[in-house]
Amino acid sequence: MIFRQLGSLPRQSGMVLVTSLLLLIVVTLLAVGMFRSFGLDERIAGNVREKQRALNAAETAEQYAEFWLAAGNGASATACAAGPPVAYTVGQVCTATTGLANSVSLGLGSPTSLPWPTAVTYSPQAPTLMNITTTPAQGSYYYTPAFYITFLGTTANGQGKIYQIDGSGYGGSPDTAAVVESTYLVQASVTCVSCNQ
Repeated sequence: MIFRQLGSLPRQSGMVLVTSLLLLIVVTLLAVGMFRSFGLDERIAGNVREKQRALNAAETAEQYAEFWLAAGNGASATACAAGPPVAYTVGQVCTATTGLANSVSLGLGSPTSLPWPTAVTYSPQAPTLMNITTTPAQGSYYYTPAFYITFLGTTANGQGKIYQIDGSGYGGSPDTAAVVESTYLVQASVTCVSCNQ
């Protein structure tokens, strides 16, 4: 039998333990960072979804205003004043001097502050009925989409009328809003009856 003396054993300083603990800390920090980035990605995706919903609501109101004008409505423009919103089934066209661009000088509020003090609210009919509520809920909209039509004048040949249409819409919260604008030409159609003879 060979007996070794205790003093002749090599001394261990615990480097393996220290190294493995450091690696464990690094891996834990990486995992926590990844989980936080997943949460941030979900919030970004939710914000993009709400932004798109607000934009779609504003475009829906604007497209209805274009349809309303194309149907022959809006023959006369009135001096619109601040007041309760007008229903989309009635509609209105405002003169250029009361347009949203001039609303600050007329005391009607700012075109960038929503909801507009004077506008036409648009609520799509069934089956695309919008759930409008000021308490956030899944699939709801914060405020009814609205549009504002300004009469800009007639064309040079006098055969058409030019309008500016502004549409606004909300997502599910008051912090998510979109405004779209278009210039729309309604032109009289001319048919030559004697040309086909």
